[in-house]
Formats: sequence, structure tokens, C-alpha cells
Amino acid sequence: MATRSKKFSHSIFIKTIIFLIMLASVAGAIYSVKQIFNVTNGNVEVIFEDEFLNGSGFQLENDHIIDELAQLINEYKSKENILEGNTIDKEELSYRVEEAQWDSDEENIDDAILKERIKKEMIAEDLENYQMILKNLKNQEEPLYYITDGKHTFTNTKQTKKEQFEKYPVHYISMDDEWKMHPPEFGNNYSFYAYRDVSQTISEENVTFLVGYTDSYIDNAATEWDTQKSKAMKHMYYLLSFVIVFILSFLYLMVTTGRKSFQDDTVHMNPMDKLYVDLNIAFILIASIAWVVAYREFTYRMGIINGFVYFITLPYVAVVVVLLLSLIRHMKHKTFFKHTVLYIVLRWLFTFMKDMYDSGSTGMKIALVVIIYPIITAATLFFFPITIGVAVWLSHKKVKDFQKIQDGAKIMREGNLQHRIDIDGKGEFATLAANINGINEGFKQAVHNELKNERMKTELITNVSHDIRTPLTSLITYTDLLKKETDPQKMQEYIEILDQKSKRLKVLTDDLFAAAKASSGDIPVEIQEIDVVALINQGIGEVSEQISAKDLVFKFTYPEEKMFVKADGKLLWRSIENILSNIFNYALEGSRVYIDMNYKDEGVLISFKNMSKYELNITEEELMERFKRGDDSRSSQGSGLGLSITKSLIENQHGKFEINIDGDLFKSIIYLPVVKETI
Repeated sequence: MATRSKKFSHSIFIKTIIFLIMLASVAGAIYSVKQIFNVTNGNVEVIFEDEFLNGSGFQLENDHIIDELAQLINEYKSKENILEGNTIDKEELSYRVEEAQWDSDEENIDDAILKERIKKEMIAEDLENYQMILKNLKNQEEPLYYITDGKHTFTNTKQTKKEQFEKYPVHYISMDDEWKMHPPEFGNNYSFYAYRDVSQTISEENVTFLVGYTDSYIDNAATEWDTQKSKAMKHMYYLLSFVIVFILSFLYLMVTTGRKSFQDDTVHMNPMDKLYVDLNIAFILIASIAWVVAYREFTYRMGIINGFVYFITLPYVAVVVVLLLSLIRHMKHKTFFKHTVLYIVLRWLFTFMKDMYDSGSTGMKIALVVIIYPIITAATLFFFPITIGVAVWLSHKKVKDFQKIQDGAKIMREGNLQHRIDIDGKGEFATLAANINGINEGFKQAVHNELKNERMKTELITNVSHDIRTPLTSLITYTDLLKKETDPQKMQEYIEILDQKSKRLKVLTDDLFAAAKASSGDIPVEIQEIDVVALINQGIGEVSEQISAKDLVFKFTYPEEKMFVKADGKLLWRSIENILSNIFNYALEGSRVYIDMNYKDEGVLISFKNMSKYELNITEEELMERFKRGDDSRSSQGSGLGLSITKSLIENQHGKFEINIDGDLFKSIIYLPVVKETI
């Protein structure tokens, strides 16, 4: 049950559900951010503020109002003052005139006319801005203000005394070259430093600047601020919850991607992972840039947070997460760098240059080095002494390798076949040394084989002489006796002996010729599909008399279905007959003989096992040699050629034959190609 749950936790179904939950958390986060902006009117700093009076919203609002009041009394003063052109900045006027001259398509335009036209435009702009400030101040219930320079006055209250404004909980007073702010901590606030600039500017003209907020306004504003912050904090908690869900979902996908269970050590890649890693990263960057551009375009046209953000963000997150999970699988599979276009290109260039160097002629390699070395030197001009040193070291190493090869070849030429030339690496000299060592090994093997053949020839002559001389001597002896004998009964005995010895001589001669033909491959082979089970069953039936005579018990085991092999029927039966003959000659009487058949790789394995009646103090290799027998006394009827003939016949049928000796257990093994589709 635990194993099933572990596999279930890594199933594609669960991963898909988690992926959808992750996308849902992104949608929820977008919705929460949208609600925060709506509740705070874009002033999200309220979430991190403790008090209304110290809040950035209140401070920014008052900065703006005081700036507008200062602009009215210090710059515009009145409508008539603007219409007279007293608010025009001469430097700005000159700049705009020059700019208009550059941009104008009219030739020989009068400067005075152009200047007058721009002056009227600037007066119209100041008048429009003046009226807009008055309109904004009219719509503001508070703060209460009274500002005057003695000629021009702007106010929304009947209160004109400094003492009256000092009673308000929040006030700003600037008059008689002095300014005061309450609460006092406002003076240390960065946002209110603008007040000092305002007070200093207007104080030069003896301007009275009085601004104040009533208790009721502050209380109502603070209550509204608290409600706003409470709503914003609620959505902020939602946002944090969605972010946590997203992070946990993504971590789960990171851990489980490419695995089928927690105990699975294999990383299972999918078709998506065929995308090269560097292209994957490029797609992520392109998608991110596209998202930023689309987001800025939508927010510019439709506001900060709107419904279109879902349509551009959710597909973006889905694509990026899928690409990131592919990168994570490559990290787990340790193919993050190998599965890149850059790695493949560099590896191809390296392989190409290496193949040219390894497989090309010496002249081409020299040319390649001559071409590459100046490039490397130019690229590392600052390290030129180092590159020269490396070149000298490599040259010295190659000269030493060449000298080692030359000395080794001389030693081998003098007859030391045990000497080897050891050159490290895979370069030209290493290949040359390996080839020379290979020639030496081949020559040693040839000498070994020649000595072995000479020994085998000597043993062959000895064994053939012994085995043929015995019946031949008997033939000569009993022929001479037959010539002199007159007793019909003895003559009949001599004739039977002559017949027996002549047949023995014929067997030896036939086996000798058969071995010669089999080893030379000069035997016609007709490969067919042979039912090997039926063949062996038929053969055992034909030799049943010999089995009974030797008191042997045959145990034949094979699969229930038919087994077809590719072989020549006559040669295969001759091979099996030789093995059975060897069993009859050397198996312990009254013992069991096991014949086992089974499939192995792409073929059929047939093994014959029996207990030897002779002590097998001989190796498998020696027993496979011609005229070798299991009995050193050579008193058995075998020729010693059966196993050698069998090996040659099986190899002519594209099979394999070998023998194994384990104490007195003797095993003959035949391996033949199997027919995949039976007839």
C-alpha cells in the first residue's frame, strides 16, 4: 500500500492537479493585488504604515496643496497679472522661440511675430493652470488656508490670524521670516522639507501663509484610513497565502519531475526535454520580455491592474514553469551543459579537429598545427611566453616518444619478442607504438602456433604410427601364419583376426581423412531448418543396443515446444554420433548420461554429460587435439579423432563446440543458431 501511495504521489494526474493549483494561485495573487490597488487607490504604502498622520498618503496630499498655494501667491497672483505676461519665464521663452525656429517650415519668418505668438501661448498655458488650481482648491473642503502678500489674497475661511490656525491639530504657518509646523515631527519628515523651500521663497515678499486641518477632518480621515488599511491587509494576507501555495506547488513539481517515486533513481525525460537547454533559457527570456512589454502596454492604456493581465500572465507562467521543469530534469540527469547547442557545436569542432589530426596524414597534421598555433598565439598574445614554453614542452615530449619507438623497434629486431613500447596518450606516436606492439604480438603468436604445430605433428606421427602399426603388424603376422597353416580351424581363426584388423585399419584411415577434410573446410554444407529434438530422439533409438550393452541410462530433457536450428542434417548427426561414440568408449558402465537442451541468447545449447571410466588427468585443449584419448594406455577402440572432427563439423555449420572437464564428469557442448520462426 505504501509503494502504491508513493507512485500515486508522482503520477501524472497528481502533477497535473498541482500544476493547475499553481496557476490558480497565480490568478488569486493577481486578484489580490488588484484589490489592494483598488482599496488603497494605488497608495500601497498604507499597508506598511502605523499612523494616518505619518502616512505617505496624507503627506503627499498636503505637499501637493501647499505647492499649489505657493504657486498661486508667488507666481500667478491674479488673472490680470498673468494676462500682462508677468508670469512668463524669459529663459523658457527664448528656448521655445529657438526651438520653433528650428522646427518651422516657413522661411524668413519674422522673429518678433514668432516671439509674440509663443508669448501668447505661454500666457494661455499659465492662465489655464491658474484656473485649474483654483478649481482644485475649491473642491477641497480642507485644509483651511489663508495666504496673502498684501495685494492678492487666497482663502477658503474667514479666519486670518496666526493664533486661530495654531489651534488646529495639524497646521503650517509661515510669516515674518519664520515658519512653524505641527506636529513637530513633520519637520523631520523628508516629504515636508519642501515646506522650507516654500516658506523661504514667499518670505522674501512678506507673504503670510497659514494652513490648518480641523479635528473633525483629521478624525474622519484617520477612520477612513484605518478602514482602508484593514481591507488592504486582508487582501495582503490572501496574497501571501497564494504566494505560499505557488511556492509549495512549484517545489513539489521540482522534486517529483522526472521521477516515478521517491525511491526512483532514474530520471525519466519526456519529449519536451529534446529542446536544447540554451534555447530553453532563450525562450524564457523572450517570454519574460514579451510579458513586460505587454503588461506595460495594457497598464498604459487600461490602468495598473485589469482583466487583461490574467490573459497575458497565466499563459506566461504556464510556459515558463514547463520550461523551468525541463531545465530541472536536465540538472537531475546531469545533462544541463551537455544538452546545449553551444556544447554540441564546440564538441563537433573539437571532434572534427581531433579526427583530422588522428586519422589524417602526417603532412596534414603538421599543416593543421601550423594553422592553429598562430591563431592560439594571437588569441593569447599576452601569454606568449607561456605558449612558447608549452610548444617547446610538447615538441620535446614528441621527440622522446619517437626515440623510444626507434629504440624499441631495434630491440625487437634483435629477437627480444617480450619487449613492449609504452607510449601514453592517443596521438600519432601512440598509434604507431601500438601497431608495432601488435606486430610483435602477432609474431609471438605465430611462433607459438608454429611450435605447437610442430609438437602436434610429432605427436600425430607418433600416435598414427602406433595406431596404424598395431593392426598392420597383425595383418602381416597372421598373413604369414595363414600361408603356413594347414589346419582349417586355425586358418578360420586367422581369417577372422585378419578381417577384424583390416576393419580397424579402415576405421583409422577413414577417420584420418574425415578429420583432414573437416579441418580444411572442404565439405559441402547445406544449411536447413532441423528439428534437433527429433534428430536426437531418433539417434538414441538407433543406438539403443549399444546403450543396453554398456548398461547406460540416458536422461534427455528439452522444452515442450519443438526446437529448430540452422544446420546440415547429415553433418549434425555425424557430430552427435561422434559424441555418442565417445560416450560408449569412455563412459563408466552402469552410469547415467544426461542430454540437456535449452535456449541461450540467439541459439540452442545442447549438452552431453557422462562420468568417465578413466581418470581424466588431461586438459580440455589437449583432449581436443587429434589422436588424443582419455586413456593414456590407448587400449580403447577410439581413434582419438572424434572430438576434433566434431569441432570442425560444428564450426562449418556456423556453430560452436567445446568440452568441459570437472573431475570425472565429462561434458560436450554444442551451440547452434536457432530458427526464430518454426516451420
